[in-house]
Amino acid sequence: MLTVRGTPISLQHPDSLYIDGEWRAATGERKLDVIDAATEEVFLQIGETSTQDMDAAIAAARRAFDHSPWPFLEPKERAEYLRKFAAGMRARAEQLATFWSREVGATYRMAVPSMSRVPALFDYYADLAETYEWEKRDQPEFSAFGVVVSEPVGVVGAIVAWNTPLSLAAYKIAPALLAGCTIVLKAPPESPGELYLLAEIADEIGLPKGVFNVVNGHRGVSEQLVRDPRVDKVAFTGSSPVGRQIASAAGERLARFTLELGGKSAAVVLDDYDLGTAAAAIAQQECSISGQVCMSLTRVIVSKHRHDEMAAALGAAFGAKRVGDPFDPETDLGPVAMAKQQQSVLNHIEAGKREGATLVAGGGVPSHFERGYFIEPTVFANVDNASTIAQEEIFGPVLSVIPAENEEHAIQLANETQYGLNNAVFTDDVERAWYATRRFRSGTAGNNGFKTDTRMGFGGFKQSGVGREGGIQGLAPYLETKTILLDGVPKRFQ
Repeated sequence: MLTVRGTPISLQHPDSLYIDGEWRAATGERKLDVIDAATEEVFLQIGETSTQDMDAAIAAARRAFDHSPWPFLEPKERAEYLRKFAAGMRARAEQLATFWSREVGATYRMAVPSMSRVPALFDYYADLAETYEWEKRDQPEFSAFGVVVSEPVGVVGAIVAWNTPLSLAAYKIAPALLAGCTIVLKAPPESPGELYLLAEIADEIGLPKGVFNVVNGHRGVSEQLVRDPRVDKVAFTGSSPVGRQIASAAGERLARFTLELGGKSAAVVLDDYDLGTAAAAIAQQECSISGQVCMSLTRVIVSKHRHDEMAAALGAAFGAKRVGDPFDPETDLGPVAMAKQQQSVLNHIEAGKREGATLVAGGGVPSHFERGYFIEPTVFANVDNASTIAQEEIFGPVLSVIPAENEEHAIQLANETQYGLNNAVFTDDVERAWYATRRFRSGTAGNNGFKTDTRMGFGGFKQSGVGREGGIQGLAPYLETKTILLDGVPKRFQ
């Protein structure tokens, strides 16, 4: 039992894995250390998943799908479990937030309200049980009766990134369970706490055996999960290089897959918009989880005659953010999640300097911290859109200001990237906003800030992913449609 700012956190079964409706001792050869991002101290150890453990989890999910009533329950019956999940998460909101802050560096004052949005997602999908058209009757040409039914895709292997594990898992678990799928969830070893709490909730609410299984581990067991022929669909959130490997492996056996991958999103600031207002909005958003957000607006594109003013405004706004302990209510920006992530960000900062960008603010590790994976809020100006810091996903608090010749050139620059996850245009002219957003090659396009609405779905173009999560669009990947043609009309439809 640990206490952080008065919030007790513990796991009931840190040495075990949740498989087939029970906690089983992990049989891996070692313990996995979970590090506090602000102190660099091990605050939790969990048992590592072995290949035998992963095999058992997949087998449990397969049995539950093939031999239990779960896939054939009415959607409203499965929806009741989603509502119980939501209630369990609300009861543990502070514990969930504490794990997130310690593991990843999210500020606690942001983490607690953020946790309220995850159970709301489960409630949203529970509501869809009543409104989604699961059976669509039609009049066939050569039969007396025809209907297209939506059925679960099968066993789902879900793999999530370490930055926001609970929310990323929720976008997979909630629609998959509603659809009638069974799940093997592979928790990230760097930040497993929230997902272990989710497994505890599943245990408490009496979810049927094998329907939801939680394991952990690194690349070996992830690849095992992706390649196993008993797994019908893979749902992955993480980097684009890993996503390509998963797509290739799934394609070899024609398994279904959805991929939510990286981004290098642009904020295009048009000439009618106030630069100070834009800078404040962009800097505030980039504080979220210390920039460890795939949809972050990290490329700021502005007309070259306003470039210097934009860079100065961003440097002042972002540089003024307070870096510190994520549990301090005055902190704006906590640490990044781990040592290797801190080094990766620092390497990108050095690349920016080396390739000729102008450092406006930040650029290193805050001098007053002896421990913790902290990075100064950093702004570069005069950034070439083809440079490393403009093209590679940094996943840290680093902004690049890029000059453009005009509005058309700005949109062109926004699209000149392998990614296509999110973009935004800053303008008070809604017609110009409509024009720009329709021309962005990205899955989400917003106006005057970082905007997303998960009930409308999100995902990416190009190497930012395949498929969508959230909303009705996020339910479809967990369903297969079946056309049924009969010589009579079943009682269900009479």
